[in-house]
Amino acid sequence: MTVLANDTIRQAVRERYAKVAVSENVGCGCSGSSCCGPADLAGDPKVVSQKLGYSTIDVDTVPAGANMGLGCGNPRAIASLKAGETVLDLGSGGGFDCFLAAREVGSAGSVLGVDMTPDMVSKARKNAHTAGHSNVEFRLGEIEHLPVANDTVDVIISNCVINLSPEKAQVFREAFRVLKPGGRLAISDIVATAELPPDLKSDLAAYTGCVAGASSITELESMLKDAGFEDISIRPKDESREFLRTWVPGKSVDDYVVSATIEGVKPFRD
Repeated sequence: MTVLANDTIRQAVRERYAKVAVSENVGCGCSGSSCCGPADLAGDPKVVSQKLGYSTIDVDTVPAGANMGLGCGNPRAIASLKAGETVLDLGSGGGFDCFLAAREVGSAGSVLGVDMTPDMVSKARKNAHTAGHSNVEFRLGEIEHLPVANDTVDVIISNCVINLSPEKAQVFREAFRVLKPGGRLAISDIVATAELPPDLKSDLAAYTGCVAGASSITELESMLKDAGFEDISIRPKDESREFLRTWVPGKSVDDYVVSATIEGVKPFRD
């Protein structure tokens, strides 16, 4: 989105998701707007998450308040997490996917969540303390500049967050940096299937609602390849158009974007 400065976008995203963190309700905590989820989230976040691909066990076993009914898929469904692995969640929010990942990697593994919204990080840390998760850590930081050391992560997951970044190529470069050789990227996100109309593309609310910032599959493949990833796979989920219609009412966003799974592998060095 060339009409908006990067910092303006980041600040708008940060403010929107701070409202999510402090709200007692699910969703945005503000009426008539979307935060990577339906505009009207008066229902049970468990139901919303199950529509996105999470199981009943998933939504019933996380700490209260961790699941806010946001996202556009279930990245763990493609992550193939193993016991003892180190997992990084980009845009970890209240910790929903982190806590589920912690269950899969077990006590020998560890999970790190990074989020740029202080209120979200505080919420996630409180959830971890309440639930007694000793192998889960949350750090404040931007996904374009990860507070994570080189070559330390086995798997990166993310749920509908990278599309919110105004510097996606930098996000993928950072992801590549922190992954171990052989490490893998397994995310759910929004991709563009058609050129967004100018009024939608320049709508800041639509950007923070995970629509206007979406890149095309071709663009994403190029970014991933340039970052160094191999075995790249981007698979659109046409069935997601049904729930995407509710994200920005009256804009027919499902004509332009779709949820997809995005995968890549950091090759071993010669």
